[in-house]
This record gives sequence, structure tokens and C-alpha cells, in this order.
Amino acid sequence: MSHVRNSAGVVAVTVIAAVIAGCSGSSGAHSGSGSTAPAQATPAPTESNPPGDIPDNQVFVAYRPTGGFTGFTVKVPEGWARTDKGGTTVYTDKLNSVTIATANASTAPTVLSVKNTVVPQLRRHMPKFTSPKVSQVARKAGPVVLLAYQSDSAKDPVTGKVVRDAFERYAFYRQGHEVDVTLSGPVNADNVDPWRTVSDSFAWR
Repeated sequence: MSHVRNSAGVVAVTVIAAVIAGCSGSSGAHSGSGSTAPAQATPAPTESNPPGDIPDNQVFVAYRPTGGFTGFTVKVPEGWARTDKGGTTVYTDKLNSVTIATANASTAPTVLSVKNTVVPQLRRHMPKFTSPKVSQVARKAGPVVLLAYQSDSAKDPVTGKVVRDAFERYAFYRQGHEVDVTLSGPVNADNVDPWRTVSDSFAWR
């Protein structure tokens, strides 16, 4: 497994935990504090043919949480490395990751609440955070708030290489519980179908 995503998995857990830590009652969105992402002169360059495509024959298996809030399932790629921290679980392989985070929230997230709270927090935490786009989209579980953005990956501890990543963060909500599913991989990687498989597989139980 690539050293890039071994590091990035830990970073993802830390960042997502910081973003959801301040989840409070009035807006259903998140607040919190944490260290500011280190400044860099420019974002990492995007590659025209990045090595982050998920294979067409990738098998997906059901993830069912066993601690904390357990009222949902979502498919994740089989065989990927798993990291757990609090209410956050990250699956990583090579240059891609799936992050699943849970939090209590008295109201559902909205396009406006994500723009006003989550985007500023990610901007502080994620290296070279850019291009945020928030919208409401339809998935099989129902309407969901999608935040798409870009950020630099963690530096590979061996090669020192930094990859420019694209993220899709889906905020699912029901009866006081929010589950955020964040999918990431290199910008320009052809992962549209695998990411749709994951986001469409989310189901409440």
C-alpha cells in the first residue's frame, strides 16, 4: 500500500473528527477548533493521467458500525485498510479513501449551513482547500447535501510527493443523527462509478 494514503488516512480521521466535534443543536452543522493547515505557495499540480483509478472489478462489501451510532449501513471497497478513531472510520488504498463520520445533530444540514460552517472549518484544516461547491442531490437514501472540494494530500514520508485530491462529502441525516461519507481520490481520476456505488449504497436501519 502507498505511504501517501497511510498518512492521509490518519490525517483524514483527525480532520473529520475536528470538523464534527462541535456539532450542536441549533443548525445541525459543525463547529470546532484545531490547528491551521500549513501554508504552501501553490496547490499540488493535478495530473492528466493520475494513478488513482479504482479498478472496474473492485468488490464492495457492507460496512455496519459496531460502536456509537449503528443505525446505518454503507458499502465500502473490499480489502482496503481500515482506521478507526472515535466516531470516524477511514478506508484507504493507494491514493483513494472513504471516510465515514457520525455525529448527533438536532436539525438536518442544509446547503446554507454547510457553506457557513463546514466550508470555513475545512478551509482552516485542509492544505490548499479550494473550489468548494455545495448542493442538494438525490441518492437512494433520499435528499442529501453534497460538498465537493479540492485539497492537497499529506506528503508521502518516503518520496515527499503531494497529490492534488478531489473530495465528495455527503451529509445524510435522520432523527437527530448525521452521517457524513467523504470520498476522495486524485483530481482527474475516473472514479465516478465507484463513488456513486458507495453514496447510493447508504441506507438507514
